[in-house]
Amino acid sequence: MELRHLRYFIAVAETGSLTVAAERRLHTSQPSLSRQIKDLEDQVGAELLIRSARGVVLTEAGKVFFDHARLALSQVDAGIEAARKAAQPCKQRFAMGFLTGHEMIWLPQAMHILRAELPNIDVTVSSDYSPDLADALARGKLDLAFLRAEPDYDLTYLPVMHEPLVVLMPSDHRLASRESVRPQDLLGEPFIGMGNKATVLGAIIKDYLVRSGIEIKPEQVVDNPAMVMSLVSSTRGVTLIPSYVQNLMPWSVVSRPLAGDAPSVDLAVGYSKSNSSPVLKMFLSHLDELIARVPGAGS
Repeated sequence: MELRHLRYFIAVAETGSLTVAAERRLHTSQPSLSRQIKDLEDQVGAELLIRSARGVVLTEAGKVFFDHARLALSQVDAGIEAARKAAQPCKQRFAMGFLTGHEMIWLPQAMHILRAELPNIDVTVSSDYSPDLADALARGKLDLAFLRAEPDYDLTYLPVMHEPLVVLMPSDHRLASRESVRPQDLLGEPFIGMGNKATVLGAIIKDYLVRSGIEIKPEQVVDNPAMVMSLVSSTRGVTLIPSYVQNLMPWSVVSRPLAGDAPSVDLAVGYSKSNSSPVLKMFLSHLDELIARVPGAGS
């Protein structure tokens, strides 16, 4: 069994389609991919995937194997990154990730701390969805990330900011004239929900609406903050979103606080327990200083 067998199997399982996995993820032909999956099943000794009207789905054996395959690849990737770092010990490197939009708030102060301690450090920065950042931390591709506390990863999370949710709406919306918005005011409005890349936030919004005694079915579901604002403006929809997005709003979109006890979502610094980077240790020792330098953090 080779690593490519695991990568091919995971790609098919995650996309739910041999065609999509072959063309968009693996850049190979579908017949070749099918042969690789068949070779893997022969080596495992069990059927892992079956075709259905909805595409390709995992068998019970496939579901069990998927978790182990993903863990195995994660460990291999982490080992590769650790070996690369060990091969170049003279150059100190640090890789940071940010939940899209938060780099505007946290990156300048984070760089101030890093440069003050290590003027010649090589810092790489990426912006992504929270689950993807967590996956990169687990694989050793990032040393530290500002993200949500994703429950499916064995990472350490240290909360740095509690972000209240606000209502996003077109600037000329009927609710824009109010100082605050009740959850009941959202009934009947085109609602934009959070997609699969915002699982933590989506769960908080769903719980808040249930506790408020209202049921809203989203007309659109998106993940990217820029797309959320675009849809708010173009479809005249409303949504609930963390307050940091107010830093990114165009003129056509405004926000209003929620009335009463508004829900909040935590932003955390996340890292892998197995990461022995001295730069990571140094950065974490300055975390209180970092929080103090960012307005609104720690609250």
